[in-house]
Amino acid sequence: MTREAVGAGLRLLFDQNLAPSLAMRLRDLYPGAVHVRHIGLARADDAVIWQHARRDNLMIVTKDDDFRQLAFVRGSPPKVIWTRLGNCTTADVERLLRVRHADVMAFAENRDAAVLVLDPSR
Repeated sequence: MTREAVGAGLRLLFDQNLAPSLAMRLRDLYPGAVHVRHIGLARADDAVIWQHARRDNLMIVTKDDDFRQLAFVRGSPPKVIWTRLGNCTTADVERLLRVRHADVMAFAENRDAAVLVLDPSR
């Protein structure tokens, strides 16, 4: 699969701990991006979000360590992108996902990878 094909099919699901506006702000790079609030899962527990992401072929983007742990226990799909930013602005998260776009694309292509840790120091 080409990078273009992966990019076109790359769908991110932003967890509740991230701003709903990220889905729209990042649509140029991640056209299938949605936020849990936009799909009626704002108050859903992690297991429900996990099952939804698995069923709809979404990669979960989160600051929550719980999804990272679920990925290690259950494997993928879904894949988990764990942003390690601590207290930060929405612009900080957006910047990280833009700067690390190539890493996200490579992660999406890697069938064996379950978790991508995005740390701004790397």
